[in-house]
Amino acid sequence: MAESAKIGVQAMMLRDSFAEAGAFETLRKVSEIGYNAVEISQIPMSPENVAELDRSRTELGMDIAALSVAMETPKGRPGDSLAEHFDKIVDDAQRLDSKLLRIGMLPFTAMTSIGAVVDFAKQANDYAERLQEQGLSLYYHNHHIEFAKFDGKYMLDIIAENSPAMGMEIDVHWVQRGGLDPVRTLEKYAGRTAMVHLKDYRIGVMPESSLGLLDSGDFAGFMTEFKNVVQFAEVGEGNLDFASIIPAAQAAGAAYLLVEQDELYGRTVWEALQTSYDNLVALGHAELF
Repeated sequence: MAESAKIGVQAMMLRDSFAEAGAFETLRKVSEIGYNAVEISQIPMSPENVAELDRSRTELGMDIAALSVAMETPKGRPGDSLAEHFDKIVDDAQRLDSKLLRIGMLPFTAMTSIGAVVDFAKQANDYAERLQEQGLSLYYHNHHIEFAKFDGKYMLDIIAENSPAMGMEIDVHWVQRGGLDPVRTLEKYAGRTAMVHLKDYRIGVMPESSLGLLDSGDFAGFMTEFKNVVQFAEVGEGNLDFASIIPAAQAAGAAYLLVEQDELYGRTVWEALQTSYDNLVALGHAELF
């Protein structure tokens, strides 16, 4: 068994709070629930936010587990990219003592062919090697799209084979949604997985209003509701076997297990994070916080 991983939060779900209350106040509330690590994603790395993240380290004991980076900034979207802001990214990571950087998804244009996937992976590998010279490691986060097959081989395997210097951040919900088993996937990428996203997979209940759509003849609308029963969920509120997943993540060498939930279905982010925390404690993992 590897050294105990630390359970934290993926900050994507906190972006509204970061914008409204600021980084420090947001992380103070995260800390009050019991989480002491955070992965920064979809949060502008402005001088103000970086300063408040740094303050959260000293005043709250918050571990800035990882920072998100893009290889190139998408048109019309903010954010730092390795292509345009390499030195700034390195400076931010070093100031915040964040040794891990992560790419959230390959560009949509890189999904179209095996050649495009290989090109992306090789380019990412070049950045990973440059970052290693600065004492930083680069990781790739999967969705379900990476389990598409090219010539019988999963896109994620093609990425992994062509970027040996880049590690993996395995998102167990998206593995399940991609049709694979999270535990076996963690075992497959053992030794190169530093981070795991803890996100449950729930089959929800059809809303009563969907029957009205059926009665009115709106079959397309009804089918949309039918497809939407596949939901993101708080850890322990869905069908994933976290009693097996968490030990597998630790055995794979993960340093951080990061709670994330893409959609909240009317709950507040604080309610969702509290539920995941309570369920993880009930599973016997209080010592990982």
